[in-house]
Amino acid sequence: MTVTNAEYTAWLDNPSAVRCILVECVARISGVETTLYLSSKTYEDTVASRVYLPRVIGNSVNITERISLEGDGSISFGDVEFENNDGALDDYLDYVWTNRVIAAYIGDVTWLRADFRTIFNGITENLDSKSNRTLNVKVRDKLEQLNNPITDNKLGGTTPNKDKIVPLTFGEVHNITPLLTNPATLEYQVHDGSNEDIIEVRDNGVPVSYNLDWPNGKFTLNATPAGTVTCSAQGYWPSTYLTTAADIIENIVTSWGEASTRFTSGDIDASNFSTFNAANPQILGVHINSKENVLRICNDLADSVGGQMSMSRAGLLQLLKISLPPASTVMDITKDDIVSKTITIIERPNVEGAVKVGYAKNWTIQKNLQTGIPPEHKDMFAREWFTEEQEDASVKTIYKLSGEPEQVDTYLIEEADASAEATRRLNIKKTQRTIYAFRGKPRLSELELNQGITITHPRFNLSSTDATVTAITINWGNLIVDLEILI
Repeated sequence: MTVTNAEYTAWLDNPSAVRCILVECVARISGVETTLYLSSKTYEDTVASRVYLPRVIGNSVNITERISLEGDGSISFGDVEFENNDGALDDYLDYVWTNRVIAAYIGDVTWLRADFRTIFNGITENLDSKSNRTLNVKVRDKLEQLNNPITDNKLGGTTPNKDKIVPLTFGEVHNITPLLTNPATLEYQVHDGSNEDIIEVRDNGVPVSYNLDWPNGKFTLNATPAGTVTCSAQGYWPSTYLTTAADIIENIVTSWGEASTRFTSGDIDASNFSTFNAANPQILGVHINSKENVLRICNDLADSVGGQMSMSRAGLLQLLKISLPPASTVMDITKDDIVSKTITIIERPNVEGAVKVGYAKNWTIQKNLQTGIPPEHKDMFAREWFTEEQEDASVKTIYKLSGEPEQVDTYLIEEADASAEATRRLNIKKTQRTIYAFRGKPRLSELELNQGITITHPRFNLSSTDATVTAITINWGNLIVDLEILI
């Protein structure tokens, strides 16, 4: 038996279906990494000859996924509760649960295990107990694996910079301060590994000669500098020069940070990343010379092109980008799909008549340079950002908006890309948007974040209206689906 997508959709809305949640989680037991198999109903995997322990309290399996116009996507998963009224699971308290894999699946008790659908794939935080009747596995999003320093590799040795972090550079960066690694030979480093190129090296803003050692991300000056040494560089070159948000993010999450918590290629939604890369080829640049956080750096890279990171239900890293109207629609929703009298307005974001984007960051601000470089170069080195602003005068007039827009800083390099990003953001924010919430029928559990829908409902003039799904909360035990959509 193979359950098709159409059959699965019909099953979701079938009130007589005997739904079952399977939880497969890893714990360290007596020094051995062991997978435990539990379920919300009695279930046996006849193919693997595996019986699931019916201890999962189905209504405890709640998932909330969310993205927003502000680029702060998130997924939350509370506790998975195990029934332990008889104390049969007391030994679980002696196991090590922290940072182990946990996955949950839903299907019918009559189905083969292969036909169950993944509803969550993450990691455990710990095991707790809220009462003497239950044990609670605290579960968290796999993005938390990235919540650690991108590097803590120090230069070492005996030079004054021995305790400095060896820098990392991705994409193209302007006027960084390279790390002086060997004062005796005037050796400097821009990246911990091979880099694409050094565009120019400067001494107090004046270009100077140097010898490039790109396999080690270094260069050596040909003369002792008189002042501050800076350079513009093109960064990491593992086998090809990385410049786009998708390429840099994929490399960082799989190659940097704590080795034990890095993602593998199997944790990446390859199709999603390929599509995002093709749609967002803008050149970015980031320089890291302190204990920056992997998660924050990657979120900022994604946000630079209007995207945000998110984990799919299958536990794969995705890059999502809100577009209005949505690029395509995947489901028509009518009042028959919505629980009566649940649709409501929860937010109407403020309209904005202008957007200002910071780009081409100057990583070393140098004011009052006294060297004989052109005045426009002195001005360039004295400010941190170039900016690109887009406005709609008619919107500002209609909504009586005034004042400077708040600057949004990005890792974009090119003026044309910054202008396009400012225009994209303005086109979303210059129109009055509305976020609606409603409770949907079980089939709506198939929706995913950032998917487009067309909604028709007698309230709020919703007639074949395009919208984007921005939040989904599902109680998988009873298939209660709460949605938020952006119009």
